[in-house]
Amino acid sequence: MHIRLIAVGDRQPSWVDAAFEDYVARLPRQWRFALHTVPVAKRGQSDAAAAAIAEEQRKIMAGLKPDEQVVLLDEQGEHTGSREFASRLEAWLADGRDLCFIIGGPDGVGAQLRSRADFCWSLSRLTLPHGLARVLFAEQLYRAWTISKGHPYHRE
Repeated sequence: MHIRLIAVGDRQPSWVDAAFEDYVARLPRQWRFALHTVPVAKRGQSDAAAAAIAEEQRKIMAGLKPDEQVVLLDEQGEHTGSREFASRLEAWLADGRDLCFIIGGPDGVGAQLRSRADFCWSLSRLTLPHGLARVLFAEQLYRAWTISKGHPYHRE
């Protein structure tokens, strides 16, 4: 079983990289977690967002495996609590297919990528910077694992 994150944005502040790596280091080794980054597409003056979304979408779609479960992190996605996410993660892992989470670019993702997703998940109703979303994702992935294992990290 592989779990990975494809995230648009190849350069993050050092605090993002440090916090993300701290949580990733805590994940179970059997997940073989990996981060794959896609450079942010250049944005010009006219119709910049649509062209950038299309370019980023093309690169993300090229990196997806046909039988992989895909979870799109998107502000318009479904809101879940940590326990509900832990239950979903357990179900995805029980399915046996590799699991890929996606964080799109600054202007969002295209319709093709949205339709490819098996689940669309919102980390928060707040608008988050992409680096912070990356850290929050890693923390919630770790938290979900601890919940499923009965580890005392999660408290209610």
